[in-house]
Amino acid sequence: MKLVYVLGGNYDANGMCSIITKKINWYAENTDWEIVALLTESARGREFYFPLHPSVKIVNFELDFDELDVMPKLKKLIRYSKKQKLYKKMFSDFLFSYRPDVVVSAMRREINFLSDIKDGSLKVGELHFCRNTYRVFSHLHLPGFLCRAITRYWQGRLLKQIRRLDAFVVLTDEDRKAWGNVPNIHVIPNFITDIPSVHSSCQNKTVVAVGRYTWQKGFDMLLRAWRKVEDVRQDWQLKIVGAGDSSEYSRLAQELQLKCVEFSRPVKDVNEVFGQSSIMAFSSRYEGFGMVLIEAMACGVPTVSFACPCGPSDIISDGIDGYLVPDFDVDLFAGRLLSLMSADKERIEMGLRARDNMMRFRQVDVMRRWMALFTSFQAK
Repeated sequence: MKLVYVLGGNYDANGMCSIITKKINWYAENTDWEIVALLTESARGREFYFPLHPSVKIVNFELDFDELDVMPKLKKLIRYSKKQKLYKKMFSDFLFSYRPDVVVSAMRREINFLSDIKDGSLKVGELHFCRNTYRVFSHLHLPGFLCRAITRYWQGRLLKQIRRLDAFVVLTDEDRKAWGNVPNIHVIPNFITDIPSVHSSCQNKTVVAVGRYTWQKGFDMLLRAWRKVEDVRQDWQLKIVGAGDSSEYSRLAQELQLKCVEFSRPVKDVNEVFGQSSIMAFSSRYEGFGMVLIEAMACGVPTVSFACPCGPSDIISDGIDGYLVPDFDVDLFAGRLLSLMSADKERIEMGLRARDNMMRFRQVDVMRRWMALFTSFQAK
């Protein structure tokens, strides 16, 4: 089989790229397939952030869509249109020349024309975002009704393209239901490479939260919940680990007069952080899946999480290996944290069950589901 995986870029850290490169490497190591990683972003002398197996062929169109980010809006629109037309031509020429069996897209720019290319390959889309937040248009200076109309238009076009794919893969059952009656939809979750050797004792008085310092991750709500925790317990520490600018949250922590909060930069081995923690706090407003949930729980850390779309409800068994809190009940979130802090035996038992329950997200088992999907193509 000849498999083309549209990677986009691989020069910066991000969760989607991490998972896709691990998939590509797994195919390279466990099959005799020819694998192509197709990129669009300019290397600019940079090395890949996530290494690829030596047998993987690299094709880079060097279109540099990233340069659009700093352009004025009108110039950006014109340049994007030109780049997109060139992208379609280069993509089409490559597929007709290489003649792959399967093309897998992460549902970025190429999804707008992928099914139009009649090169004979099977087209698969895998979405790493949830429907509720994907292709949603917002603009501070435009009225809400106009933003909603543009969103409906974008999402309507996307849905037409999705129905033309040979398979459309989402990460959670919750998201599958959100897409409604899409006949070619499949659910295959993200994975952890293996169950880590690190195992939390759940006895250190540390609550950890991991994620980029952005509005999406809900650290503002977490800090307000932590204010309520500190009113009762000041013998526990909240450690927030993430990339980006934490100054906004540091200011909020000062305004709330929090004493037991630490803001930290990303670490090379996040499992070490989980191993030293006893509770994971997951305060996101939305997710595509929530990789840090399974990473923390695989280290034996029970989780308190908002039941945001999408991911936590597919991962956490409420009251068994963690707690799901209705969106966005800060009081109950704080209450669940305090409950786990006060119940040592329950916390330790939840952590053990969390580790056991994450076995279903091992890479080998998830990749077998991908292989079964590709085999079903061959059976047809």
